[in-house]
Parts: sequence; structure tokens; C-alpha cells
Amino acid sequence: MKIIQISSTPEKHILKQIYSLNQDHAHYLTNLTVEAELSKLIERSYTCMYVLSDDEVVGFMICFRERSDHQSINYKFFNDREDRFIYVDRIAIKENHGRIGLGSDLYKELYKVSSLKKLPICCEVYTLPLNQVSLNFHYKNGFEAVGDYDFDTYSVKYLKRQVNNKV
Repeated sequence: MKIIQISSTPEKHILKQIYSLNQDHAHYLTNLTVEAELSKLIERSYTCMYVLSDDEVVGFMICFRERSDHQSINYKFFNDREDRFIYVDRIAIKENHGRIGLGSDLYKELYKVSSLKKLPICCEVYTLPLNQVSLNFHYKNGFEAVGDYDFDTYSVKYLKRQVNNKV
């Protein structure tokens, strides 16, 4: 397995796989109607990483920095409250590759960046529908709850990991 960090739209076959993985997890991520939406997210992101096993994308993470033009309501929660941060907009691991540490590997790469720049990491996790696996993962890795929000069709818990937390 190899983690690849990119700052621009990946090759078409990689973009297709990331898009498919996003759509497989759309119940916990924002649904994207076309690949072009994903391409724009990646181009505007601070960092995008994906996990490659042979030629298959088995996980990915897309993150933004403060004051970006990202339009997510959940991102705006942190943008209105934090001066500097990295926001995990979406992360997904392919179903048959879960619980073997790939999410932790992606976060470890992000922790390196956040530590060097002394930036907290912020994200949200669904509480309706409940994503208990993700909540447990984030709490285990030093994230703390900093807010909640109930939308019409789902609810989230906002989480933040301070810079000085160790893994």
C-alpha cells in the first residue's frame, strides 16, 4: 500500500476510482453528482491523499485550510471559529479494506503536516445516521467534540484535534 499526496486533479482513472469510493460512502459524505465536482474539490483543496494498492484506490482524504473558497456548511462552522486549521472535508476507505489501519495511515500523514505548521485538525462526523466507528476512531486519536448541528436530513458532531496531541 502506498499513500500518494496530490495538489491537482489526478489522472482520469484515479479520479474515477476516488469518485466511485466517494459515492459508495455518500451516506456519510456529501453526494457528488459528477466527477467534475470532485475534480474541483481536489483542485481547491489544501491537500488530497489517496491510498493505492496495486493499481486500485482503496482510500482517500481531501482537506482544506482556513479562508478557502470551500462552500461546505460544516467547513464554515470551523472557518467562523478558528484562525488557523486544517479541515478534513472527506475521508473514505474501501469497504473490504476497513479496519486494517488505512484511515490511521492517512491521518498520520496529515498529523505530520499539522504538527509542522502547528495547526489543529477539524472535521465533522455523522451522528444521524450514526457513524460510531468514525466517532470512536476520532476520540481514540485525540479529537474532542466542539459542537453539534442538526440538519433537515442528518446530524453531525464537530470535532477538533489540538496540535500537541500525540498518536
